[in-house]
Amino acid sequence: MSVPVLTFFNNKGGVGKTSLAYHLAWMLNDLGHRVLACDLDPQANLTAAFLDEERLEGLWDETNAVSASRNTIFQCVKPLIGVGDLHLPYLQSILWQLDFGQNDLRLIPGDLALAEFEDTLSDEWPKAMGSTSLHRSFRILTAFSAIMQQGAAEMNASIILADVGPNLGAINRSALIASDYVVVPLGADLFSLRGLQNLGPTLERWREDWQRRRDNWSEWQRKQDNKNVPNFPLPKGGMKPIGYIMQQHGVRLERPVKAYDKWVNRMPEEYARNLLGNGTGPYAATPEKDNENSLAILKHYRSLIPMAQEKRKPIFHLTTADGAFGSHAAAVNDARQDFKVLAKKIVERIGIKKV
Repeated sequence: MSVPVLTFFNNKGGVGKTSLAYHLAWMLNDLGHRVLACDLDPQANLTAAFLDEERLEGLWDETNAVSASRNTIFQCVKPLIGVGDLHLPYLQSILWQLDFGQNDLRLIPGDLALAEFEDTLSDEWPKAMGSTSLHRSFRILTAFSAIMQQGAAEMNASIILADVGPNLGAINRSALIASDYVVVPLGADLFSLRGLQNLGPTLERWREDWQRRRDNWSEWQRKQDNKNVPNFPLPKGGMKPIGYIMQQHGVRLERPVKAYDKWVNRMPEEYARNLLGNGTGPYAATPEKDNENSLAILKHYRSLIPMAQEKRKPIFHLTTADGAFGSHAAAVNDARQDFKVLAKKIVERIGIKKV
Protein backbone atom coordinates (compact mmCIF):
# COMPACT_ATOMS: atom_id res chain seq x y z
CA MET A 1 0.00 0.00 0.00
CA SER A 2 1.41 3.38 -1.01
CA VAL A 3 1.95 6.30 1.37
CA PRO A 4 -0.17 9.41 0.56
CA VAL A 5 1.68 12.19 -1.23
CA LEU A 6 0.64 15.81 -0.64
CA THR A 7 2.04 18.46 -2.98
CA PHE A 8 1.93 22.24 -2.55
CA PHE A 9 1.36 23.61 -6.02
CA ASN A 10 0.67 26.84 -7.83
CA ASN A 11 2.31 27.93 -11.06
CA LYS A 12 2.45 31.43 -9.57
CA GLY A 13 5.70 31.93 -7.67
CA GLY A 14 6.14 33.77 -4.38
CA VAL A 15 2.98 32.43 -2.73
CA GLY A 16 4.75 30.55 0.08
CA LYS A 17 4.81 26.97 -1.23
CA THR A 18 8.21 26.13 0.19
CA SER A 19 7.58 27.82 3.54
CA LEU A 20 4.32 25.90 3.90
CA ALA A 21 5.94 22.57 3.06
CA TYR A 22 8.75 23.26 5.53
CA HIS A 23 6.56 24.38 8.43
CA LEU A 24 3.91 21.71 7.92
CA ALA A 25 6.57 19.00 7.79
CA TRP A 26 7.77 20.16 11.21
CA MET A 27 4.27 20.58 12.65
CA LEU A 28 3.12 17.16 11.46
CA ASN A 29 6.24 15.75 13.07
CA ASP A 30 5.43 17.64 16.29
CA LEU A 31 1.96 16.07 16.19
CA GLY A 32 3.48 12.60 16.11
CA HIS A 33 3.57 11.76 12.41
CA ARG A 34 6.48 10.25 10.56
CA VAL A 35 7.10 12.66 7.68
CA LEU A 36 9.16 12.37 4.51
CA ALA A 37 9.74 15.71 2.75
CA CYS A 38 10.86 15.64 -0.89
CA ASP A 39 12.28 18.63 -2.75
CA LEU A 40 11.27 18.35 -6.42
CA ASP A 41 11.96 22.01 -7.20
CA PRO A 42 15.22 22.46 -9.17
CA GLN A 43 15.74 25.65 -7.14
CA ALA A 44 16.10 23.39 -4.05
CA ASN A 45 14.78 26.03 -1.65
CA LEU A 46 13.16 23.45 0.65
CA THR A 47 16.50 21.68 0.95
CA ALA A 48 18.22 24.96 1.80
CA ALA A 49 15.64 25.55 4.55
CA PHE A 50 16.40 22.18 6.17
CA LEU A 51 20.16 21.86 5.67
CA ASP A 52 23.07 24.25 6.14
CA GLU A 53 25.46 25.02 3.30
CA GLU A 54 28.27 22.82 4.62
CA ARG A 55 26.02 19.78 4.66
CA LEU A 56 24.59 20.68 1.25
CA GLU A 57 28.03 21.00 -0.33
CA GLY A 58 28.84 17.48 0.80
CA LEU A 59 25.62 16.12 -0.68
CA TRP A 60 26.13 17.82 -4.03
CA ASP A 61 29.83 16.91 -4.30
CA GLU A 62 29.94 14.45 -7.19
CA THR A 63 33.60 13.67 -6.52
CA ASN A 64 32.47 11.82 -3.42
CA ALA A 65 31.81 8.32 -4.73
CA VAL A 66 29.37 7.50 -1.95
CA SER A 67 27.34 10.69 -1.85
CA ALA A 68 27.23 11.08 -5.62
CA SER A 69 25.08 8.01 -6.07
CA ARG A 70 21.80 8.60 -4.26
CA ASN A 71 21.89 11.53 -1.85
CA THR A 72 19.69 13.92 -3.86
CA ILE A 73 16.66 13.47 -6.06
CA PHE A 74 18.77 14.17 -9.15
CA GLN A 75 21.43 11.63 -8.20
CA CYS A 76 18.63 9.06 -7.93
CA VAL A 77 17.19 9.76 -11.40
CA LYS A 78 20.46 10.58 -13.17
CA PRO A 79 21.09 6.99 -14.43
CA LEU A 80 17.77 7.17 -16.30
CA ILE A 81 19.17 9.96 -18.50
CA GLY A 82 21.57 7.32 -19.81
CA VAL A 83 20.78 3.64 -20.00
CA GLY A 84 20.69 2.79 -16.29
CA ASP A 85 17.92 2.38 -13.77
CA LEU A 86 17.04 4.74 -10.94
CA HIS A 87 18.83 4.65 -7.61
CA LEU A 88 16.90 4.37 -4.39
CA PRO A 89 17.31 7.38 -2.07
CA TYR A 90 19.55 7.82 0.93
CA LEU A 91 17.32 9.80 3.30
CA GLN A 92 18.70 12.76 5.23
CA SER A 93 17.72 12.75 8.89
CA ILE A 94 16.47 16.12 10.09
CA LEU A 95 16.01 15.09 13.72
CA TRP A 96 19.36 14.38 15.27
CA GLN A 97 18.07 12.63 18.38
CA LEU A 98 15.55 10.15 17.11
CA ASP A 99 13.24 8.17 19.30
CA PHE A 100 12.70 5.28 16.92
CA GLY A 101 9.14 4.12 16.78
CA GLN A 102 7.89 7.65 17.44
CA ASN A 103 7.78 10.65 15.17
CA ASP A 104 10.42 11.13 12.52
CA LEU A 105 11.29 13.70 9.85
CA ARG A 106 13.54 12.99 6.89
CA LEU A 107 14.34 14.64 3.58
CA ILE A 108 15.06 13.65 0.00
CA PRO A 109 17.17 16.69 -0.91
CA GLY A 110 16.71 18.70 -4.05
CA ASP A 111 19.42 19.54 -6.54
CA LEU A 112 19.88 22.37 -9.01
CA ALA A 113 20.97 19.73 -11.54
CA LEU A 114 17.44 18.29 -11.53
CA ALA A 115 16.64 20.69 -14.40
CA GLU A 116 18.70 18.33 -16.60
CA PHE A 117 15.94 15.70 -16.19
CA GLU A 118 13.26 17.93 -17.76
CA ASP A 119 14.09 17.03 -21.38
CA THR A 120 14.16 13.31 -20.62
CA LEU A 121 10.69 13.50 -19.05
CA SER A 122 9.38 15.50 -22.02
CA ASP A 123 10.75 12.99 -24.53
CA GLU A 124 9.19 9.98 -22.80
CA TRP A 125 5.69 11.46 -22.31
CA PRO A 126 4.47 10.85 -25.92
CA LYS A 127 6.36 7.54 -26.13
CA ALA A 128 4.25 6.19 -23.26
CA MET A 129 1.33 6.08 -25.70
CA GLY A 130 3.27 3.85 -28.10
CA SER A 131 2.96 0.13 -28.57
CA THR A 132 6.51 -1.12 -28.05
CA SER A 133 9.21 -0.83 -25.39
CA LEU A 134 7.02 0.95 -22.85
CA HIS A 135 9.04 -0.17 -19.86
CA ARG A 136 11.67 2.56 -20.09
CA SER A 137 9.11 5.34 -20.68
CA PHE A 138 7.06 4.40 -17.64
CA ARG A 139 10.13 3.83 -15.49
CA ILE A 140 11.18 7.42 -16.22
CA LEU A 141 7.74 9.00 -15.88
CA THR A 142 7.14 7.31 -12.52
CA ALA A 143 10.67 7.79 -11.16
CA PHE A 144 9.67 10.44 -8.61
CA SER A 145 6.86 8.23 -7.32
CA ALA A 146 9.13 5.18 -7.01
CA ILE A 147 11.83 7.13 -5.16
CA MET A 148 9.42 8.78 -2.73
CA GLN A 149 7.51 5.59 -2.00
CA GLN A 150 10.71 3.62 -1.42
CA GLY A 151 11.95 6.33 0.95
CA ALA A 152 8.63 6.36 2.81
CA ALA A 153 8.68 2.59 3.16
CA GLU A 154 12.23 2.69 4.54
CA MET A 155 11.29 5.08 7.37
CA ASN A 156 7.70 3.82 7.78
CA ALA A 157 6.35 7.29 6.98
CA SER A 158 2.69 8.18 7.33
CA ILE A 159 2.82 11.01 4.78
CA ILE A 160 5.05 12.43 2.05
CA LEU A 161 5.17 16.21 1.51
CA ALA A 162 6.47 17.39 -1.87
CA ASP A 163 7.58 20.87 -2.89
CA VAL A 164 7.68 21.82 -6.56
CA GLY A 165 8.62 24.84 -8.64
CA PRO A 166 6.18 27.47 -9.99
CA ASN A 167 5.60 26.20 -13.53
CA LEU A 168 3.63 23.70 -15.60
CA GLY A 169 6.62 21.84 -17.05
CA ALA A 170 7.48 18.16 -17.36
CA ILE A 171 9.14 17.88 -13.93
CA ASN A 172 6.01 19.19 -12.22
CA ARG A 173 3.78 16.96 -14.35
CA SER A 174 5.65 13.87 -13.14
CA ALA A 175 5.62 15.23 -9.57
CA LEU A 176 1.85 15.67 -9.74
CA ILE A 177 1.36 12.22 -11.28
CA ALA A 178 3.01 10.93 -8.11
CA SER A 179 0.68 13.03 -5.92
CA ASP A 180 -2.56 11.95 -4.30
CA TYR A 181 -3.50 15.37 -2.92
CA VAL A 182 -2.83 19.00 -3.77
CA VAL A 183 -2.94 22.12 -1.60
CA VAL A 184 -2.92 25.46 -3.44
CA PRO A 185 -1.09 28.35 -1.72
CA LEU A 186 -2.33 31.77 -2.84
CA GLY A 187 -1.18 35.35 -2.54
CA ALA A 188 -3.43 38.41 -2.49
CA ASP A 189 -2.98 39.53 -6.07
CA LEU A 190 -4.12 39.21 -9.66
CA PHE A 191 -1.31 36.76 -10.46
CA SER A 192 -2.57 34.20 -7.93
CA LEU A 193 -6.06 34.59 -9.37
CA ARG A 194 -4.67 33.94 -12.84
CA GLY A 195 -2.70 31.01 -11.46
CA LEU A 196 -5.94 29.37 -10.27
CA GLN A 197 -7.42 29.78 -13.75
CA ASN A 198 -4.43 27.96 -15.26
CA LEU A 199 -4.09 25.35 -12.55
CA GLY A 200 -7.52 23.72 -12.66
CA PRO A 201 -7.59 22.88 -16.40
CA THR A 202 -3.96 21.76 -16.27
CA LEU A 203 -4.54 19.29 -13.42
CA GLU A 204 -7.61 17.93 -15.17
CA ARG A 205 -5.70 17.44 -18.42
CA TRP A 206 -2.77 15.74 -16.62
CA ARG A 207 -5.17 13.34 -14.83
CA GLU A 208 -6.86 12.37 -18.09
CA ASP A 209 -3.61 12.05 -20.04
CA TRP A 210 -2.04 9.93 -17.29
CA GLN A 211 -5.08 7.64 -17.14
CA ARG A 212 -4.79 7.05 -20.91
CA ARG A 213 -1.16 6.09 -20.44
CA ARG A 214 -2.04 3.76 -17.56
CA ASP A 215 -4.61 2.10 -19.80
CA ASN A 216 -2.03 1.79 -22.58
CA TRP A 217 0.44 0.24 -20.12
CA SER A 218 -2.17 -2.34 -19.02
CA GLU A 219 -2.98 -3.22 -22.63
CA TRP A 220 0.72 -3.51 -23.52
CA GLN A 221 1.34 -5.80 -20.55
CA ARG A 222 -1.62 -7.98 -21.54
CA LYS A 223 -0.18 -8.43 -25.03
CA GLN A 224 3.19 -9.52 -23.64
CA ASP A 225 1.43 -12.64 -22.36
CA ASN A 226 4.12 -15.10 -21.30
CA LYS A 227 7.09 -12.85 -21.96
CA ASN A 228 9.18 -11.87 -18.98
CA VAL A 229 8.17 -8.20 -18.68
CA PRO A 230 9.44 -6.15 -15.72
CA ASN A 231 6.60 -4.81 -13.65
CA PHE A 232 6.28 -2.03 -11.06
CA PRO A 233 3.37 -0.16 -9.52
CA LEU A 234 2.10 2.96 -11.29
CA PRO A 235 0.79 5.90 -9.26
CA LYS A 236 -2.87 6.69 -9.76
CA GLY A 237 -2.23 10.37 -10.40
CA GLY A 238 -5.18 11.46 -8.26
CA MET A 239 -4.00 15.05 -7.67
CA LYS A 240 -7.12 15.70 -5.59
CA PRO A 241 -7.39 19.36 -4.49
CA ILE A 242 -8.13 19.49 -0.77
CA GLY A 243 -8.16 23.27 -0.35
CA TYR A 244 -6.27 26.54 -0.60
CA ILE A 245 -4.22 28.59 1.85
CA MET A 246 -4.24 32.40 1.66
CA GLN A 247 -1.18 34.34 2.65
CA GLN A 248 -2.55 37.33 4.54
CA HIS A 249 -1.90 40.61 2.80
CA GLY A 250 -0.95 43.87 4.47
CA VAL A 251 -0.46 47.49 3.61
CA ARG A 252 2.45 47.75 1.20
CA LEU A 253 3.84 50.75 -0.63
CA GLU A 254 1.07 52.77 1.02
CA ARG A 255 -1.58 50.97 -1.00
CA PRO A 256 -4.83 50.55 0.95
CA VAL A 257 -6.01 47.12 2.05
CA LYS A 258 -8.96 47.37 -0.34
CA ALA A 259 -6.54 47.13 -3.23
CA TYR A 260 -5.83 43.54 -2.14
CA ASP A 261 -9.33 42.63 -0.98
CA LYS A 262 -10.74 42.84 -4.48
CA TRP A 263 -8.46 39.95 -5.48
CA VAL A 264 -8.69 37.99 -2.22
CA ASN A 265 -12.47 37.90 -2.22
CA ARG A 266 -12.60 36.41 -5.71
CA MET A 267 -10.47 33.41 -4.72
CA PRO A 268 -13.33 31.21 -3.35
CA GLU A 269 -15.24 31.38 -6.63
CA GLU A 270 -12.18 30.92 -8.85
CA TYR A 271 -11.01 27.95 -6.78
CA ALA A 272 -14.45 26.29 -6.90
CA ARG A 273 -14.83 26.94 -10.64
CA ASN A 274 -11.36 25.91 -11.78
CA LEU A 275 -10.20 23.28 -9.27
CA LEU A 276 -13.52 21.61 -8.47
CA GLY A 277 -15.52 22.23 -11.64
CA ASN A 278 -18.28 24.01 -9.72
CA GLY A 279 -19.58 26.41 -12.37
CA THR A 280 -22.86 27.30 -10.70
CA GLY A 281 -22.10 28.16 -7.07
CA PRO A 282 -23.11 29.36 -4.62
CA TYR A 283 -19.67 30.65 -3.72
CA ALA A 284 -18.37 32.00 -0.42
CA ALA A 285 -18.06 35.79 -0.41
CA THR A 286 -14.62 35.75 1.22
CA PRO A 287 -11.97 33.16 2.18
CA GLU A 288 -12.98 33.71 5.83
CA LYS A 289 -16.46 32.44 5.00
CA ASP A 290 -15.27 29.58 2.77
CA ASN A 291 -15.46 26.73 5.27
CA GLU A 292 -15.43 24.13 2.52
CA ASN A 293 -12.24 24.99 0.64
CA SER A 294 -10.23 27.54 2.63
CA LEU A 295 -7.75 25.68 4.82
CA ALA A 296 -6.21 28.73 6.44
CA ILE A 297 -5.46 32.42 6.16
CA LEU A 298 -1.91 32.69 7.40
CA LYS A 299 -0.50 35.85 8.89
CA HIS A 300 2.63 37.48 7.63
CA TYR A 301 5.02 36.67 10.45
CA ARG A 302 7.36 39.48 9.41
CA SER A 303 10.56 39.63 11.49
CA LEU A 304 10.07 36.06 12.75
CA ILE A 305 10.80 34.74 9.26
CA PRO A 306 14.45 35.93 9.00
CA MET A 307 14.97 35.01 12.66
CA ALA A 308 13.77 31.45 11.99
CA GLN A 309 15.81 31.20 8.79
CA GLU A 310 18.95 32.25 10.63
CA LYS A 311 18.34 29.62 13.32
CA ARG A 312 17.27 27.06 10.67
CA LYS A 313 14.14 26.09 12.51
CA PRO A 314 10.38 26.68 12.05
CA ILE A 315 9.09 29.92 13.51
CA PHE A 316 7.01 28.07 16.10
CA HIS A 317 10.19 26.49 17.51
CA LEU A 318 11.86 29.85 18.21
CA THR A 319 12.67 30.49 21.86
CA THR A 320 13.84 33.40 23.97
CA ALA A 321 17.39 32.10 23.46
CA ASP A 322 16.88 32.72 19.75
CA GLY A 323 15.75 36.29 20.43
CA ALA A 324 12.00 35.64 20.43
CA PHE A 325 10.84 37.47 23.54
CA GLY A 326 8.17 40.04 24.25
CA SER A 327 5.87 40.52 21.26
CA HIS A 328 7.95 38.03 19.30
CA ALA A 329 7.23 35.31 21.87
CA ALA A 330 3.51 36.00 21.56
CA ALA A 331 3.79 35.82 17.79
CA VAL A 332 5.61 32.48 18.07
CA ASN A 333 2.74 31.08 20.12
CA ASP A 334 0.24 32.40 17.57
CA ALA A 335 2.19 30.77 14.75
CA ARG A 336 2.31 27.47 16.65
CA GLN A 337 -1.45 27.52 17.07
CA ASP A 338 -2.07 28.56 13.43
CA PHE A 339 0.04 25.73 12.00
CA LYS A 340 -1.33 23.20 14.47
CA VAL A 341 -4.90 23.95 13.37
CA LEU A 342 -3.85 23.84 9.71
CA ALA A 343 -1.97 20.55 10.08
CA LYS A 344 -4.88 18.89 11.87
CA LYS A 345 -7.26 20.07 9.16
CA ILE A 346 -5.04 18.59 6.43
CA VAL A 347 -4.67 15.31 8.35
CA GLU A 348 -8.44 15.09 8.66
CA ARG A 349 -9.03 15.76 4.96
CA ILE A 350 -6.44 13.21 3.84
CA GLY A 351 -7.37 10.70 6.51
CA ILE A 352 -3.84 9.75 7.54
CA LYS A 353 -3.09 8.10 10.85
CA LYS A 354 0.05 7.94 12.96
CA VAL A 355 2.16 4.83 12.36
